[in-house]
Amino acid sequence: QVQLVESGGGLVQAGGSLRLSCAASGRTFSSYRMGWFRQAPGKEREFVAAISKSGGTTVYADSVKGRFTISRDNAKNTVYLQMNSLKPEDTAVYYCAATEVVATTPRRYDYWGQGTQVTVSS
Repeated sequence: QVQLVESGGGLVQAGGSLRLSCAASGRTFSSYRMGWFRQAPGKEREFVAAISKSGGTTVYADSVKGRFTISRDNAKNTVYLQMNSLKPEDTAVYYCAATEVVATTPRRYDYWGQGTQVTVSS
């Protein structure tokens, strides 16, 4: 079992930045690949970014590439999502998730946090 708790969401103007954090507890954090997903009202949950167990490999959705950066600190059992140049269309609840496989689809992730709201005003 892995417990995940997100933090760092909030209200920001377009063009601004936020950094989300996801603290993990339970089984060894470094055993899991980590991902960030988001879900806007009335839309399906969508992939944002993922990072390998060591942090050496990252992958991003096209919509955030060049603006968002995923990273992890295995010593602190934490994964981060640095979000720059935010746009109103980035408004959503952001979730972190853990998986033991290489995946970008939500159904392949086994553990989820409760989510943190990000609102970008125009």
